[in-house]
Amino acid sequence: MSRRVYSEINLHITWHTKNNQPLITSQIEQPLYKFLTDKIHKTPETFFHAIGVVSDHLHIAVSIPPTLQIADWIGQLKGASSHFINKEIANRKHLEWQNGYGIVSFGTKDLKWVVHYVENQKKHHKENKTFIRLEKIEYES
Repeated sequence: MSRRVYSEINLHITWHTKNNQPLITSQIEQPLYKFLTDKIHKTPETFFHAIGVVSDHLHIAVSIPPTLQIADWIGQLKGASSHFINKEIANRKHLEWQNGYGIVSFGTKDLKWVVHYVENQKKHHKENKTFIRLEKIEYES
């Protein structure tokens, strides 16, 4: 592929804990946030914008290059993050992710709004003011 490529591929990604259990506790929230942030920063040409968590799911806002295999990358983020939490933080099987994920693309003009939404997940859920399109996830039962 030509190195002379311009792209604006902005994504909002969400995935849930297994059976929507409240597994993202205060003990693992910050290590999970840091781990995912570091992994995303290490992905070439990928720009991390925000992450937000509640007890049973998380949201991520990123911009990616056109060469990134999205499904594989999200699978790697999910697998590596649960492995890290279970082995390094909880010292037991604690965090499991549900199969599947939700992903929505958005224009650069909406980046500020999406970042604000992601960063304020606890407030949105507490006040029951979530944006349904950004909360959807498809998964296997």
